[in-house]
Amino acid sequence: MKDYYDILGIQKNASEDDVKKAFRKLAQKFHPDKKGGDEARFKEVSEAYSVLSDKKKRSEYDRFGAYQAGGASQSQGGFGGGFDFSQFAQNFGGFQQGQFQDFDIGDIFSEFFSGGNANRARRGRDISIDIEISFKDAVFGTDRRVLISKIGTCDTCGGSGAEKGTKTVTCTTCNGRGEIHENRNTFFGSFTSTRACPTCHGKGVVPEKPCHTCHGEGVTKKEEEIAISIPAGVEDGEMIRMPGRGEAAFGGVSGDLYVKLHVKADSSFIREGNNLLTTSRIKISDALLGTTLEIRSLDGVERVRVEPGISHGDVLKIRGKGVPYGRGSRGDLHVRVEIDFPKNINSVAKTLVEKLREQGL
Repeated sequence: MKDYYDILGIQKNASEDDVKKAFRKLAQKFHPDKKGGDEARFKEVSEAYSVLSDKKKRSEYDRFGAYQAGGASQSQGGFGGGFDFSQFAQNFGGFQQGQFQDFDIGDIFSEFFSGGNANRARRGRDISIDIEISFKDAVFGTDRRVLISKIGTCDTCGGSGAEKGTKTVTCTTCNGRGEIHENRNTFFGSFTSTRACPTCHGKGVVPEKPCHTCHGEGVTKKEEEIAISIPAGVEDGEMIRMPGRGEAAFGGVSGDLYVKLHVKADSSFIREGNNLLTTSRIKISDALLGTTLEIRSLDGVERVRVEPGISHGDVLKIRGKGVPYGRGSRGDLHVRVEIDFPKNINSVAKTLVEKLREQGL
C-alpha cells in the first residue's frame, strides 16, 4: 500500500496548507516538461495530493489505508477514473490569474493523464428509463417495447451529415488533419495539447452541402421504438444495460441505454432469494386429522398434503415452483401453514372440544 504522507514528505497531522505547499514544491520538481522531471513521480505525487487535499477522501484513507473511487482503490495507482482533476483545479484556482487566467487546469491534467488522444472516438450520451413490470414477469422474464425520444442517427443522410449525391471537402479548420493543437502556459510550464477538430469531429473532411434534415450534424432528435428483453429472475431496482442503444454521436459511437426495473408487489407471494413464500390457512380439524390443500402457484394450482398434527407456522415445500436461476434450475415454493383458531364457537363445538380435552388433547 502506498503511503501518501511519505510521498509528499509530510506528517500525518499536516494541515491543508502544508499538504498544498508540499505538493506545489514536488509537482514543480518532477513535472515531465521540466529538466530532470520524472513523470512517474509526478503522477504519484498528484495521486497523493488528490486524496489528502480532500477531507472526506483523507478521512477514509486514514481509517482504511485506501481511498475507494468507482470501485477501484486509489492506492493501486492509475488515473483513468479515480483522480479528481476538477477538485485539483478548484484547490489551485488562485493561480488562474494574469497569464493563467484562461487556463483550465482540470482540462490540461485530464488530457495529460489520458494520453491526449485526439483521435479517441466521440461517444453519445447514456440515457436511462424506468419501467414497471408485474411480479410474475419478474420471475419468468418478459419482452417489452418502449418508445423513447433521443438523439439518433439521421435517417436522411445515414449519419454522414451530407446531402445525398454530394461530396465532401477538406476541413478548413484543421486543414484535413482531423485534430488541432493548442499551446497553454501554466505555472508548471508550457503544455501542448491535441484534440479532435470541433468542425469536422476528427474526420478531416466536411460535407460540401450539409444534409437539410440534420444540417450536417449527422444526428437528429427522433423517436425510436426499442425492444427490451427482461430475463427471468430479475429483482426490484435491478438495472439492465443495453450497449449502443443510447444517444448517437456524429463520427463516434452511441452511448448506452440503462433500464431500471420496478417490480410490482404481489398480494400472495413474497420473494426470498430464489424461493417464493405464500401462506395458507387451515382449520383446527384439518391440522389434527390432516388434509390436502390446493395452493395457487405462479404456474397454476398445486396440490400438497398436510400431515396430521401439523403446527401453526410450519412450512411445506413445493419443489421447483420458485424463481428460475442458472441453466434450467428453479427455487421452491414455500407454504407457511397458519391454523385458523375461531374466536367464538357454538355450544355443540364447545362440548366436542371439552371431550377432546378429557382425552388429553
